[in-house]
Amino acid sequence: MTSVIRRDLLAISNLVQHHSRVLELGCNEGDLLEHLQNTKDVDGRGIEISHAGVSSCLAKGLSVVQGNVEQDLGHYPDKCFDYVISSQVLQATHNPKDVLADMLRIGKRVIVSIPNFGHWKNRLFLALRGRMPVTSALAYQWYETPNIHFCTVKDFEVLVAELGGHITDRLYLDEDGSELNSFMARSCNIFASKAVYTIALS
Repeated sequence: MTSVIRRDLLAISNLVQHHSRVLELGCNEGDLLEHLQNTKDVDGRGIEISHAGVSSCLAKGLSVVQGNVEQDLGHYPDKCFDYVISSQVLQATHNPKDVLADMLRIGKRVIVSIPNFGHWKNRLFLALRGRMPVTSALAYQWYETPNIHFCTVKDFEVLVAELGGHITDRLYLDEDGSELNSFMARSCNIFASKAVYTIALS
């Protein structure tokens, strides 16, 4: 039986090849890993910082360890996974550049999804109210948000280039997780609520 997952996680799943070796960082309750194992027959592993998340994953029969991605990725050898996946995790780390560099080192391909803080609703909220945005996509007050580093689509793509990465696939999603039409995608830094990238070293 295939579980129902969020549209943005389904978009990530569609980028993964069958029978791949996958590591997911910050896998939460394991929805994506479970879906990949059920639909793509992947050899899946996960790292999750919360005890509750790890317990949920283990209850589903997933191979997940409790750990901190900023401290534990250095233990993995180069290119030991076909895909290393991070779904809306990088912006919640203290050193996202270092984490992404490690992901590119240990994965043949890296799949990253990020919230786009340049989305038009965030810009309008800040311009009109003079306060940090609180929207359906960014549902936390500034003092309780797990997001440490705020970046836009353009910011992230510049970072990928600085690390010598090459973006092979990119998807720009609206707030519901549906892909933007071609017109809106041309102005993705304004209209994308989230973005999903597949990256490899150049």
